[in-house]
Amino acid sequence: MELQGRVAVVTGGAVRIGREICLRLADAGMRICLHYGSSSDAAEQTATVIRAASGDVVTVQADLASPVDAATTIVDKARSAFGQVDVLVNCASIFETRLLSETTLDDWRRHQAINLEAPLFLSQQFAAQLDSKQVGVIVNIADWRATHPQPGHLAYTISKVGLVGLTRILAQELAPQVRVNAIAPGAILPPPDAADDHDEQIARLIPLQRTGSPANISDAVLFLLQNDFVNGEVLHVTGGQELAVPTA
Repeated sequence: MELQGRVAVVTGGAVRIGREICLRLADAGMRICLHYGSSSDAAEQTATVIRAASGDVVTVQADLASPVDAATTIVDKARSAFGQVDVLVNCASIFETRLLSETTLDDWRRHQAINLEAPLFLSQQFAAQLDSKQVGVIVNIADWRATHPQPGHLAYTISKVGLVGLTRILAQELAPQVRVNAIAPGAILPPPDAADDHDEQIARLIPLQRTGSPANISDAVLFLLQNDFVNGEVLHVTGGQELAVPTA
């Protein structure tokens, strides 16, 4: 796909990995619809950076915990601002540590709504608004745990397992007009409450002996947008972390 002038919706685009994706796509000449949930100040700061570089961006607030309404709001805002949507990056996510014994129905429902149901209904809205001659691309931000599940993040991990399944189903159902792929990040950014030695501890588990950066993920997004013969793939950007996880 030629990116110049195309329109990308990025959920969770105000902060962290989503912010880096927005900045990178804008730098590539794309027009950005930046979704945020509660980070209004950060969303405006990110939009200001894009505009300062002569980029075109609009922000939209929506609560992904109400996935159907949010999907309609986001896609309608992008089309109102730019007339079309060519790319959807489902980046927004919540991540909470819960074992089975600690998981409540509310925990479960919030993770599935935000991490899985919102991408599903956004994909539905995205596909429906394409005209017959328009090609599109969906990139889902999953997690290496989706292909190598580990204890400790039950509701989160299952939501990402579902997102990988959704990616592979939609890659078949929406082809050839829309390509659908996923990125499975590893240790990119520490949690906000992480200990000072968090990255050092995690790096010991990674074959490359270091953690990654948001730029590694935005590089992967660009690759998946521009390579038009990749469909239904889960691209691990982990430094090989999942290779060191026991499989039995």
